[in-house]
Amino acid sequence: MLAFLSSTQHNSIVVEVARLSALVEAPSLRFGRIDNVWISRRTIHHPPRLFFARPTRSDIVLDTRIKLTGVTITAMKRRIVGQSSFNALVGAAVIFLSSCADESSSTSEQNVGTSATKAISVVGDVDDARIIGAFTSEPGSWLAYGQTYKEQRFSMLTQIDRVNVADLGLAWTKPIGAMERMQATPLVVDGVMYVTNGLSVVYAIDAISGEEIWAFDPQTDRSYIQYAFDLPTNRGVAVYKGRVYVATFDGRLIAIDASTGKEVWDVDTWHPSALDRFNITGAPRAAAGKIFIGQGSSESRRRRGYVTAYDADTGELAWRFYLVPGDPSKPFEHPAMELAAQTWGGEWWKFGGGGTAWNSLVYDEEFNSLYIGVGNGAPWPRAIRSPGGGDDLFLSAIVSVNVETGRMNWYYQTTPGDNWDYSSAMDMTLTEMEVDGVVRKVLLQAPKNGFFYVLDRTDGTLLRAHPYTEGINWATHIDMETGRPVENPEARYEENGYWMLPANAGAHNWEPQSWDQTLGVMYFYYHDYPNFYSLDEAFVKTGVYKIRPRGLSLGIGEGEYRRALEAKAGPRPETKGYITAFDPLTGEHRWRHQLDTAFNGGVLATTTGLVFQGEGNGRFTARDTATGEPIWSYETSGRFSSSLISYMIDDVQYVATVVSGNNYDLRGSVLVFRLGGGHVMASTEQRKLEIPEQPTIEASEETIEQGDALYHAHCATCHRGIGVTSIVATAVPDLRAMTEEIHGQYTDIVLKGSLLEKGMAGFEGTLDSAQAEAIRAFIVTEANKIRKRRDDVAKRFNTRRDGSQRR
Repeated sequence: MLAFLSSTQHNSIVVEVARLSALVEAPSLRFGRIDNVWISRRTIHHPPRLFFARPTRSDIVLDTRIKLTGVTITAMKRRIVGQSSFNALVGAAVIFLSSCADESSSTSEQNVGTSATKAISVVGDVDDARIIGAFTSEPGSWLAYGQTYKEQRFSMLTQIDRVNVADLGLAWTKPIGAMERMQATPLVVDGVMYVTNGLSVVYAIDAISGEEIWAFDPQTDRSYIQYAFDLPTNRGVAVYKGRVYVATFDGRLIAIDASTGKEVWDVDTWHPSALDRFNITGAPRAAAGKIFIGQGSSESRRRRGYVTAYDADTGELAWRFYLVPGDPSKPFEHPAMELAAQTWGGEWWKFGGGGTAWNSLVYDEEFNSLYIGVGNGAPWPRAIRSPGGGDDLFLSAIVSVNVETGRMNWYYQTTPGDNWDYSSAMDMTLTEMEVDGVVRKVLLQAPKNGFFYVLDRTDGTLLRAHPYTEGINWATHIDMETGRPVENPEARYEENGYWMLPANAGAHNWEPQSWDQTLGVMYFYYHDYPNFYSLDEAFVKTGVYKIRPRGLSLGIGEGEYRRALEAKAGPRPETKGYITAFDPLTGEHRWRHQLDTAFNGGVLATTTGLVFQGEGNGRFTARDTATGEPIWSYETSGRFSSSLISYMIDDVQYVATVVSGNNYDLRGSVLVFRLGGGHVMASTEQRKLEIPEQPTIEASEETIEQGDALYHAHCATCHRGIGVTSIVATAVPDLRAMTEEIHGQYTDIVLKGSLLEKGMAGFEGTLDSAQAEAIRAFIVTEANKIRKRRDDVAKRFNTRRDGSQRR
């Protein structure tokens, strides 16, 4: 309800409202006036909403204090420039400085209806209809994780093109993280950007200036790093009906008031049926009055995957769909679990089985369905997880679920009986295309296993399954009659181990793809990244596998045992990263270019012939979509493994992404570019790993080997592998670079958890002091190897270790 406290003063009009949330850009406005308060009706984008319109002054500065139901708060300081500038204002009342008392009476009669004082836009006023129509009706917004429910991630904005992209520069940057992985997709709704850091802290930011409006810290429990495969991360939020929804690294789902940044409700998504606790790294999805969320952490402890739907308003449970069957001696939660149980072997339920939905959840408004991208099996080897089993449904599958009932419509399994961590949790894109002369509603996905799938959304029928990389040795092809992969019998690792391609990092992982509907081309990055697989040493010797109480339980060989098998298997295949323009119908690469690094970020293509990407070496690049050749780049000192978006406010187009920090002076940050941008990053220098002089440690070869095995069991998850193929690409400190000060605090850090606030959980109860010292002996030994190599090179070329010439 609207109440006018003053309507006669010439230079200031005070309006108090019970809930005024936003004034947003509205290029097509018709103005009206009630008692000198200007009202405008927005006639574009989505069903008409009423807004306050600016007076005739061209420049207004709001810097005042306002009142909300008697509570004094600080109003957001905001400069509004130009006739169409209506960017987000937070609060329940606004003081307008006005010079419009002499406006003609004819103006006041335009577009003023009896309901003019009853409708006020709400901050974060996003509903299903607005998301559905956003691609064409408001291409300057980015309302949902994948842009719209179709998740095509293709920008129709035309201001930045191949001719002027050379003038692109930084508009602003904002540090929001530390050393955690930065992977969020920023959303931009009515001039406000909503973005998260790796610890699930949510920021509302002025999308023009980069000024913080509010921040919400969910106080994520840092000890949950113990369940993680890698560093903490969060892929973003959902904005829906005046609220911002975030899923936290410690497994909660939280609703936040979009205007104030205050918590509305908080629910724990963990249920005992999931067995052990878990992380959430994926972004929630909002549709049909519900919030959908899965979970991660299938590689640690015991995990049984599911997806949960919550009421968007109250946070109450709507339904839960399990992705792996539980103990068959107990009732099945829904019919799909009874079907799935017939495809498992052994006592899988004691391990949990995996099958977490850690990333991709896509709503289809045409079928009122939710498509779930299901993760890998756990432990990885099926011989451990499900001996004598079959397909192990619904691992590595795409499952269609009815949004209202939570019951399955259909499924398609990309990797039956997953044996390699070939998750199908990668992004899915919805579209229509002509297939074999018939227009079909299709789902497109390039999962980890190296094949690109085209499925009919009506029933899951397989239409195409072309390899998108030559780096596939686990299967020869997909049989289009059966829809199943034809496994390569020579690529079994159960007996002697094998270099697998793709490996656990996939050929294509979670990093977003971009679909050009006009050209019928999917732009995405992938890599040929091998890893050596063998069965766990203890399992080979005893036939028994034990889940670790801390760290990863992958079920594969480690340490010296693994290295001995690697030596017999021959050289490691070459690692390469690529960006491609791929035709999913023909399986042809329109073009393909090798990248400088294997691990990189997602892509965003535009209708003006550009494809943007953040690369793993810290370079932000624009390429020509016709050839794939780079035509512009910007250097940072961070590392990209992130999403990109483009938005427009006040006739200015922006391109935005997030970058992970480095080990020195760059924090995880939001980067926003525009034509003519002149902002300069605080840190753009790439640095080499410096290895300080190491403490003297006396340890036997046996102790160092023990430290090697313990390090790769408990530390390599975050700090990278040493001397073996790393299963993670990370920005956290390399432990070989520990300083004398850190060595002095080593026991407190490793066992007591003195750096828990920085994400380093203590291992007391998992490691004893002798085991911790064995790990340190291994790290120091490896650090001294690097120092010796650099000393040898320095002596050979008469240079110092830092590269400068000796005199």
